[in-house]
Amino acid sequence: MSIFDKFQHLAAARDELLATGIMPLGAVTERLFSATEGVVDGQRVVLAGTNNYLGLTFDPECVQAAQRALQEQGTGTTGSRMANGSYAGHIALERELADFFGTPSAIVFSTGFLATMGMMSTLAGQGDTILLDADCHASIYEGTRLSGADVVRFRHNDPRDLDRRLRRLSGGTGSTLIVTEGIYSMLGDQAPLREIVAVKREHGAYLMVDEAHSMGVLGATGRGLAEELGVEEEIDFTVGTFSKSLGSVGGYCTSKHPQLELTRYANRSYIFTASLAPSVIASTRVALGILRSRHELRAQLWQNVEWLYRALERQGYKLGPHPSPVVAVEVEDRGQALQWWKSLMDQGVYVNLVLPPATPTGACLLRCSLSAAHTPEQVEQIVSAFASLATPDEANRLESH
Repeated sequence: MSIFDKFQHLAAARDELLATGIMPLGAVTERLFSATEGVVDGQRVVLAGTNNYLGLTFDPECVQAAQRALQEQGTGTTGSRMANGSYAGHIALERELADFFGTPSAIVFSTGFLATMGMMSTLAGQGDTILLDADCHASIYEGTRLSGADVVRFRHNDPRDLDRRLRRLSGGTGSTLIVTEGIYSMLGDQAPLREIVAVKREHGAYLMVDEAHSMGVLGATGRGLAEELGVEEEIDFTVGTFSKSLGSVGGYCTSKHPQLELTRYANRSYIFTASLAPSVIASTRVALGILRSRHELRAQLWQNVEWLYRALERQGYKLGPHPSPVVAVEVEDRGQALQWWKSLMDQGVYVNLVLPPATPTGACLLRCSLSAAHTPEQVEQIVSAFASLATPDEANRLESH
């Protein structure tokens, strides 16, 4: 009996991929020329799978801020926020995030995964109940596992199912926390947040929204889906990440409840993790300022989104339910998905290939993510590459969906 026996099914899946000569999982970016171009696995490509929604990873102001912080404060803090790892920049970023969201305070974490996992495992405990959308991110699931709370899944984007499950819980003595996302990362679909808020209000529950993929993308000022739908006052906790629209790494939680500050002293993901490097904090603060002031970036992003989504829709591909910075093509056959991913790479277009069980529908996904930095020529290159994939027979099959 070996400690590695439990991974044999993974070894078999890896060997199956190796036999095809196509290895899309963990493709290596060897060189970057800009936010939208690089060399991946030896191939110069347009980067259409980076979640770099506002294209800020190469913004000169962000890069210069990071360089200054490196020169003045070094490469890392070498400590947690509760020990020696709280620098003035961390505090400033938390204040700026709170000001952006119009809340009393915010907490910054070292990754988005730690933010969501940490808040889930800290806010709810034994005797409490968490109701989460079935398609929530792995970090949310991990947090619920660690919380000790009772966990109930409701059907994806189904407020009526949420309501039914809450009614079955009536009479409980603990607190109830509902968890959903703004934009879901695999298909780019949005939560029916107004309806979920109505259910939350009726049952007196708390509501957490993960705006990881919607911050900087939705809302008049870029705060996310809650702002877009005018329900921010009903959201108890907002969590998210810096690794999408803000072009860096890290996570946050903000809340209308002043008691959020108390969770710092109980949140293990915050207490026992080294804090973000000063250079990351510096670039993130500048990126947040750009998000707040340069609304034309969001407009350009959505122009690119509409172009790609409508073009692939006309080509007959099965897509997510509506346009989003995540434009995912569903492919039922695994071998076809692998071949198409390689063909796209050969034509200079890098997208994410996502395989079951990581996908919500059981199909494979050729997952594109658009950026405000993509030029019209680059979007057209992506469109043309997809247009070349299907033979007439395959195109007819796609149309039948």
